[in-house]
Parts: sequence; C-alpha cells; structure tokens
Amino acid sequence: MLILNAQSISKAFGATSLFRDISFTVDEGDRIGLIGPNGSGKSTLLKILAGTIEPDSGEVAVRKLTRLSYVEQDSEFVAGTTVRSVIEAALKSAGAPETEWEARLRETLGRAGFVDFGTEAVTFSGGWRKRLAIAEALVQKPDVLLLDEPTNHLDLAGIEWLEGVLASSHFACVVISHDRYFLENVATQMAELNRAYPGGLLRVKGNYSEFLEMKQEFLAAQSRRQESLENRVRIEKEWLRRGPKARTTKSKARIDRANELIGELADLGSRMQTRSAGIDFSATDRQTKRLVALEEIDYSAGDKKLFDGLSFVITAGMRVGLVGPNGSGKTTLLRLLSGEIKPNAGLVQRANALRVVYFEQDRQMDESLTLRRALAPEGDSVIYQDRVIYVASWASRFLFTGEQLNQPVSRLSGGEKARVLIANLMLQPADLLLLDEPTNDLDIATLEILEESLLEYPGALVLVTHDRYMLDRISNVVLGLDGLGGAKRFADYLQWELWLAELKEPKEQNVRQVTKPVLTSSKKKLSYLEAREWADIEDRIAAAEDSLQQKQAVLEDPAVAIDAARLQAALAETEEARITVDALYTRWAELEAKQN
Repeated sequence: MLILNAQSISKAFGATSLFRDISFTVDEGDRIGLIGPNGSGKSTLLKILAGTIEPDSGEVAVRKLTRLSYVEQDSEFVAGTTVRSVIEAALKSAGAPETEWEARLRETLGRAGFVDFGTEAVTFSGGWRKRLAIAEALVQKPDVLLLDEPTNHLDLAGIEWLEGVLASSHFACVVISHDRYFLENVATQMAELNRAYPGGLLRVKGNYSEFLEMKQEFLAAQSRRQESLENRVRIEKEWLRRGPKARTTKSKARIDRANELIGELADLGSRMQTRSAGIDFSATDRQTKRLVALEEIDYSAGDKKLFDGLSFVITAGMRVGLVGPNGSGKTTLLRLLSGEIKPNAGLVQRANALRVVYFEQDRQMDESLTLRRALAPEGDSVIYQDRVIYVASWASRFLFTGEQLNQPVSRLSGGEKARVLIANLMLQPADLLLLDEPTNDLDIATLEILEESLLEYPGALVLVTHDRYMLDRISNVVLGLDGLGGAKRFADYLQWELWLAELKEPKEQNVRQVTKPVLTSSKKKLSYLEAREWADIEDRIAAAEDSLQQKQAVLEDPAVAIDAARLQAALAETEEARITVDALYTRWAELEAKQN
C-alpha cells in the first residue's frame, strides 16, 4: 500500500539543476537502496521526501497519520544533552504516552548497545553518535525511515547491528549508501539517480547484485538503441543532403522526423557518455623493504588502554586492513604510524626519510576557497608525476567542469569535496599511505576507481574502512584490535570474524557457522561481485605464489642466514606470504564450490 508519493519533482540550486521531473514512491515494507553519482542530488531528494526542503516543482503526498523519521548524514547533538534526554525528546515529539517512555527507551537503547544513559552525546565518537541518531529515529516507531549514509562512521559491528534492525523491521525505509555489502544485505529494491537514464532514475526490484545485472541489461539495450538510431540518422542525413523539396506534405513530414531523430540521438549520446575520476596514487622509488616497526607499544587515552605491548612490522607492498570496534584505537594507531603522536611506552622505528601521506577521517577544508584555489593553491597549475598540469585539466580528471572552478567549495556535495581531498593527496608521492575512512561520501563508481588505484599502488598502505567489500578486496593482511588493548594479525577479514565469534561464544556452544559477509543469493550461484572476484582470483594466486617463492629464496641466502635481524624479518615475511596463499586457495575453493 502506498505511503509516500513524490510526483514530477525538480530541484536546482542557482543555475545547477540536480534533477528534473523525478517521480518516487514508497510502499509499505519497501527497503529501497538509493545510489547515484556524487552531486546527483541524492541527499536533496531524501530531504524533499522528509519534508525539510521544498521542491522547485512537483508534489509530495504523504498518507494521513504517517510518521516519518529522517537521519541526516552528519549526526550532531547540542552540548549538555545526554543519551536519555535525546531519546526522551524524540518520544515527546512522537507523542508517545509518558507511561511508555522508560520501556521504549530501555529497549531501543539496549538493542543499540548503549549502557550509560547519562553520558553526554557530544563526548561520543562519530560511530556512537550515529548509533544514537538512528536510535532517536527508531524509538519514534516510524512508518518510513529515511537514512542518509548511515554506515559512515559506524564500525563493522555497528553496521551489522543496523543490517539486523532493517532486515527484521516492519517499517519502510529509503537508504542512501555506498556500502555494497550493506545494500546487498538490506535492500529489496534499488534506485539510481543519474542523468544517464530516461527520466533521471532507474529503479529495480531486488538487491544490489540483481540491480547490477538489470543495469547492465538496460545499458546494453540503450547501446543497441543508439546504434540503431545512428544508422537511421545517417540515412536521413544522406536524404537531407540531396536537398528534398519541402513543398509536399510527405517530404515535410520526413524532414521533421529526420530532425527529431537527430535530436533524439544527440540526447541519447549525451546521456550515455560516462566518465570516471582519474585516481592514481604515486609511490617513491624507495628500495627499503622494512618501513615501520612498532615494538612493544603501549598507549592509553585517559583511563582506557588502547594498546598493550603491540608489535607489528609494515614492509613495502603490505596492504593492511585495520579493523576493530569504535573506540578501539584505529585512528590512534594511524596517528602513531604518522608520527603525529608518541606512544606512552615502546618504540616506533621508521625507515630513513620515510614519506608518509595521511588521509584523515575528520578532514577539513576551507569552504570559502574557490574550487580552483582548493585544487591548485599556488597558481593555475599543479605538478603531478613530474608533469605540469593546468588546473582545468586537473579538475576535469576528477569530474569537475570548467564552470565549477570559480565556485566556492561550500557549493560542492560531500562526495565532490572528498574528490578534491583525494586530488590533493595524489600530488604527494608516498612510501606509506595511511587512509582513515577514505570511502565516506564517495559514490560507488568512484569507489571502484579508488580500489583499482590502491591495488596498483606499489607502496605500503594501512586502510581503516567500514566498507567490507573494499576491505576484502584491498587488504592482504588484517590487524584486528579488540578494544581492550590487544591486537591480533589475520590473513583476511573472514579469520577476524571467526576470532570475534570465538570470543563472544563459549567454545562448547561455538557450533554456529560464521560466514563471511559476501553477497549471497537464494540460488547457489555466484553473485555479480563474486563473479568479478572469481575472474581474477587465479591471477592473484599466481602472483601470491611468486611472492612466496621470492620470500623463500631470500631465506636461503647465506648472507641472510647469518644476520639475525634480517633472518627474523625474512621469516615473518615468508609466513605472511604463506598465509596469503592459503587464504586465496581457501577462497578459490569456496567460489568454485558455488558453481558446481
């Protein structure tokens, strides 16, 4: 049954049109994943549905007595408000009887993982503020829940909690997200806001994998349509060149139709043109293998022990995925690696003249700057990989138009701002990349380009991300933090999950199979993303085996055998390479079994 009906809505800011004549409906029980390129107007559309802004044209009708709850992308709370006061204000706003307040408050906050209801909201990390904002919406018992990038800042446990809430809920929801596993596990319908589609929107029933399959079919049909139109237009142009006389009704009709076809082809051609951001990180020419060594590191934040005797070595080519609950010290570890802070005890050893580039989670920009000045602070050009590139060309590489160069950064969407920061990051050659939630605000197309760039980057990197697909694809080592000062090294994310499960359950009851959060289907076949993984897994295995053989050859070098420090490092690298090979073969077997 229809709950919300937006018909022919349009919105522009100044001369920039976000979308025109979009229609969007929400029925009872719908779980709609909303995606689209940065700057396409996803957040604006959600605000229009929530009623916080008005469309320039069109109408939004909401069924009588429908309760809407909207969670914005950035969750902020007024100083002095506690967890309890936030939820009580939400209950009061929803008109809930006071006799029900305590029960609803305890049930909602308990399921969200809150223990101390008297804690001030502003003291929480970004992830816990996000949990509180979602709990604030849930306690109102909405008929429609609107979520804008809810997985931003949530840790992996928080994302799994939210997946469980939405999958078991009776209310409808519309979720903007770039988290592909999250969309796979939650959405029953997918909608992409994109000018490439007739009407500006493509909507498909099914999860993210099914959407990708339908999108490929649609784009293939559009391509065939374009080819057919090109042939017809070529014939009509030949006829027009022969100079037909327009005096007869039949000739005039054909001329009009020829012009219509030419216009239709131009429109289709402009919509079918797709561009992607040109992301490509530069490494230095350093030959040193051992980049950073953490030796018996202790670090505390206030009364909380984050690291207790942590030892870990980062070598060239390592791609470390850093995981753990919110507050376990992931960002703190990046700051220790960068040299921004010092440990309470222990030693951080860095290679001589090590070049570290740090992409911070809470990255700030001067929003009064123009885009031109944000991209090229020193003039009208930048130097990238020893080449001088004019700012307009550099901007184009990141999908910005010439008209945007003189606009203030404040006019950009969150994803567009993220692309500016990545552009600045690329200008700095690095031995070690430290990436703290680089996926926040990026659209899925840009995410895929970023992933490819990181896979090709020859230096070392440490990646903190809530995007499980990126974590699986990029990292060849996972360092898991338990939040109690301990840390453990794993071959991949699956091993980390299994370890967490063992910690949570008594061993005698630990019989439940813990599965990797891969894209699944009721049919026993590879999903779209699994098929992509299967396509290159044999190449990855071959490369991993080559790497293992090289590490073993180093072990057999007599010069290494008599040098205790070099021998210890070589043994660690060989074991790491062996774990990687074993993990890849295990994954190959899993995917191969699904096809049989």
